[in-house]
Amino acid sequence: MTSLAQNLTDSAERFPDRPALRLHDTTLTYAELGDLVGRAAGRMAELGVTAGDRVGLMLPNVLEFPVLFYGAQRLGAIVVPMNPLLKGREIAHYAGDSGMSVLWAHDSVAEQDLAQAPEEVSVQRVDASTLSGLADTPVGDAVERADSDTAVILYTSGTTGAPKGAELTHGGLNRNLRVCIEDLMDIDENDVIMGCLPLFHVFGLTCALNAAVAAGALLVLIPRFDAQVVLSSIEQNGATIFEGVPTMYTALAGLPGVGPEAVATLRLCSSGGAALPAEVVRAFEAAYGAKILEGYGLSETSPVASFNRVEQAKIGSIGTPIPGVEFKLTDLAGQPTPVGEVGEICIRGHNVMKGYWNRPEATAEAIDADGWFHTGDLARADEDGFYFIVDRKKELIIRGGFNVYPREIEEVLYEHPAVREAAVIGLPHPTHGEEVAAAVSLRPGAQVTPEELRDWVKARVAPYKYPRLVWFLDELPKGATGKILKRAIEAPGSATS
Repeated sequence: MTSLAQNLTDSAERFPDRPALRLHDTTLTYAELGDLVGRAAGRMAELGVTAGDRVGLMLPNVLEFPVLFYGAQRLGAIVVPMNPLLKGREIAHYAGDSGMSVLWAHDSVAEQDLAQAPEEVSVQRVDASTLSGLADTPVGDAVERADSDTAVILYTSGTTGAPKGAELTHGGLNRNLRVCIEDLMDIDENDVIMGCLPLFHVFGLTCALNAAVAAGALLVLIPRFDAQVVLSSIEQNGATIFEGVPTMYTALAGLPGVGPEAVATLRLCSSGGAALPAEVVRAFEAAYGAKILEGYGLSETSPVASFNRVEQAKIGSIGTPIPGVEFKLTDLAGQPTPVGEVGEICIRGHNVMKGYWNRPEATAEAIDADGWFHTGDLARADEDGFYFIVDRKKELIIRGGFNVYPREIEEVLYEHPAVREAAVIGLPHPTHGEEVAAAVSLRPGAQVTPEELRDWVKARVAPYKYPRLVWFLDELPKGATGKILKRAIEAPGSATS
């Protein structure tokens, strides 16, 4: 049995009375979680969901997410995780492109945004803000799935076109979580994992939720990251593992009056989602006396591809490839680069996605004939086989651990009648890693303020995506072919923030 849902079934049989999930004052045991998942599967079956159907989950880190996730998996459905901050146009794209039949949405999602999706696609929208509406008759057994069957579609994008759905398989996700449990973090039923990472993101989905459930560990859910709340929760719950993105470690390190006693139960801290600055590592270790191990991966790699180990780690490095996964660095001609020289990271192994949903050309562009996934990230390797990210070949912006795709924001700017040209870039930011910024040229005679353009985008995309910085140029810099040269764009000191 390959299905991700079988992991929960197994843990519920082995550890029925052990705590599985905790949110504030509510704790679910594995037996209780298993029962709720069966009833969630029953409710989805009543809605007509069958194996292979796409089910959208648009929720923050609340108890309903794991219940509905495993409920859909029990039916053999494909889950499409969605950020609850997405706006109407984004929801419509996810729903329409995936062809989802059911969308479970939390009540924190604005009704006006949800209303746009059913207008454009045929999808049943269901309230996911309570567990009281589940079926009385549970579905007990998980539908069998092959290793190659798609379990999750995670939407991602390069710098051109609409977001693409990366198909992650049952086999790939199961192998990745097993590597986390057995090789990287040594997780067992006695561990308590802090669930600060959003479960709709692949890092939180695999390394927190799926790994915790398969190991029989307790996952403490944090719907919205707040450094002081998280620190108190670590102490109250006796957390043993903390998984976060760099901005979380920055916030924790900045809390006043903290010391090692606050995290005395932690045995492992891991970081991913964005490059971890060395100064953040030093500040966190100085404050708490706890080490952070950095890893690397992408939505397309399920996600873990490399990791530092407790017994051997290097600050500033993304570690070495995980078991069963190969790395190579190549130059622009596709030839291997020598040790110490920069090249594009290419990855091959069990963690690589099946492909992009209904996009064979994009899949062929990303994964070559030999099975190597071309990441677009540039790195160098040292004599010990440790990899160090140098830059991004793609123009992807990572703000606070979340991906922002310039083309998507540029499209929204171009929809404004005053905008002639727009270029969205990432600027260095001390806490978020990068900040979204936009240089704009206006149509002749048009009048609009930077604040108005910022608000225009803000109303149409998730809050982490809109440009905090907007400024005007008479002309955007261009190359000989007329292509806008983003590397030549510099933000003025007077840019609106």
